[in-house]
Amino acid sequence: QVQLVESGGGLVQAGGSLRLSCAASGRIFGHHTMGWFRQAPGKEREFVANIRWSGGTTYYADSVKGRFTISRDNAKNTVYLQLNSLKVEDTAVYYCGVRPGGVGAAWQYWGQGTEVTVSS
Repeated sequence: QVQLVESGGGLVQAGGSLRLSCAASGRIFGHHTMGWFRQAPGKEREFVANIRWSGGTTYYADSVKGRFTISRDNAKNTVYLQLNSLKVEDTAVYYCGVRPGGVGAAWQYWGQGTEVTVSS
């Protein structure tokens, strides 16, 4: 099984930056995809970004394009999310996940979440 440990959340003022980390204890294979999701209070969990473990192809939600950057360090089994130009509406619990299957398959593993609060 894959265990995911997230860190890096906190309180930041609008316009500021944070870097979230998600370390995987299990082996991540080249055909796997790792991603970030977020859930704001009273709202459903939404997709933020993902990255193919092999090759590094990325995909972003329109709401974060140009502001957030997903990356990974294969040697450390870690995925990162750089959050820049933060807005109040970015406030949410951010989760990382692993999708072992292809596009359309289930996101099988999840981290515990790390809370990001953006103040005005």
